[in-house]
Amino acid sequence: MSARRKKQLPAPGGVVVIGLGRIGANVALTLTQLGHDVLAIDSDPKVVQTMSEQLTHVVQADSTDETALRQLGVADFDRVMVALGSAVQASVLTVLALTEIEVSEIWARASSNAHAKILTAMGAAHVIFPEAEMGERIGHLIVSRMLDFVEIGPDFALAKTRVPRAMTGQPLAQLRLGERYGVTVIGVQGPDGKFAHTRPDTVLAPDSILIVEGAIDQVQAFSAMS
Repeated sequence: MSARRKKQLPAPGGVVVIGLGRIGANVALTLTQLGHDVLAIDSDPKVVQTMSEQLTHVVQADSTDETALRQLGVADFDRVMVALGSAVQASVLTVLALTEIEVSEIWARASSNAHAKILTAMGAAHVIFPEAEMGERIGHLIVSRMLDFVEIGPDFALAKTRVPRAMTGQPLAQLRLGERYGVTVIGVQGPDGKFAHTRPDTVLAPDSILIVEGAIDQVQAFSAMS
């Protein structure tokens, strides 16, 4: 085990990210930008060397080794993200090691339903499918006029879309979008480029960008009107 770091390892209370591929690296960088202390771990020295220029605490270690994790103080962290989705065996053994050292909240990336079931059985509290989720999102965007799309549940979503031309110049209360289209506008981006919460008296200006919520088919239908 070796480490490349600009200062001492972060104090407990931060987040550990294991695996610095595309997903793990982006998670670690995002958490750092949000002001969280991050301890990043990867077994590849070249990856560690590269990421040491972007992250403060980067360590080369075998994450399947319970002793190595204890030496790094991973047991003192409440939250660990295992981003080893494509390395199925390593991800399962890593989650098992984290469970053995009693990490309270384990997030793990899965590459298949079978992989997810194993991770859950090993003790992962949160299992994610980033590639599948991205594929679903892109699929919805390709066949619709939505500018962005986030599926919240099996039949509920948030979407970013342009304001339909026929609805400009009118307050939301008068448009009765929930009654007529089954959607609610919760935010609007004006000419200044800033988003703001909407109110019943909010008037939709031409070329505005709306944030709407509702059932997936209703959000898609509303976006098609723009």
